Amino acid sequence: MKRLLLIELLLAISFSLMAEGPVKKYKNPVVNYSLPDPSGIRAEDGYFYLYATEDIRNLPIHRSKDLVDWEFVGTAFTDETRPTLEPKGNIWAPDINKIGDKYVLYYSMSCWGGEWTCGIGVATADKPQGPFQDCGMMFRSNEIGVQNSIDPFYIEDEGRKYMFWGNFRGIYGIELSEDGLTVKSGAEKKKIAGIAYEGTYIHKKHGYYYLFASTGICCEGLESTYQTVVGRSKSLWGPYRDKRGRKMLDNNHEVLIHKNMNFVGTGHNAELMTDDAGDDWILYHGVSVSNPHGRVLLLDKVEWIKDWPVVKENSTSVESEAPQFHSSGWTSDNKR
Repeated sequence: MKRLLLIELLLAISFSLMAEGPVKKYKNPVVNYSLPDPSGIRAEDGYFYLYATEDIRNLPIHRSKDLVDWEFVGTAFTDETRPTLEPKGNIWAPDINKIGDKYVLYYSMSCWGGEWTCGIGVATADKPQGPFQDCGMMFRSNEIGVQNSIDPFYIEDEGRKYMFWGNFRGIYGIELSEDGLTVKSGAEKKKIAGIAYEGTYIHKKHGYYYLFASTGICCEGLESTYQTVVGRSKSLWGPYRDKRGRKMLDNNHEVLIHKNMNFVGTGHNAELMTDDAGDDWILYHGVSVSNPHGRVLLLDKVEWIKDWPVVKENSTSVESEAPQFHSSGWTSDNKR
């Protein structure tokens, strides 16, 4: 009798697995051409939209249903609508958000080496694929008093809106106006991390704020030393600390993703995204050793161990089980 019950149980498990079908796998990179400094959001049409530094001129937009298969759908701007914050500059490190009924795109604009003339601007659109209308400059480095003011990140917290930014000259934050398009009148900036970092992203989970950032050299091909790091705090404004309690203000952190034999320069992550199975995923860029042309788009699963984010082996996977999306159940803590 026991043997018969065991056989029935094994058959039930087998039929269940057959019904679910084979486990879907994916390989890195998920996009094998240059899409640096990604930022993503899921729109009302069910697609994930991803925006990146303009190695494709006028700031490329891609979309995907599953975070793995991406298609190019156009650019945020055209030559005619291109921002003029820095007329000869490039558009770097966008940050996409939904504020009210508008898609709001923050962007950096700079000439290489123009650390006091660069700045952050903002554009809006009714649809995630645009067209985006430039609303102009929010601030410039020499006006706000922060050298190399690029790499914007927007977050809402307790009903208020904030921007964090910075690039190897300290990470700073400031409160924004209700519509998110300007700095709030009278607001003062505050430094939350040291000079080792760029590419800020803050994620709320488990009662903590997690400050993700990147350290090292981003853009030297196979010589790039870029890596993704993280610290955490009980407050949005810090102090952010590593596991030993040392402050990110003093350039201390935990390494989340470092190089391996297949990918180097692994940094500047997008927003964490959660699949239908409840697993978190991180998109970021890196340099492929087998195809070292530009910074390709990479994807990995984030696990939470003792309330700290962990990527398997702290480095980019080659092949892994894909995110699970069976419905419209995608969530993101910071992009609602």
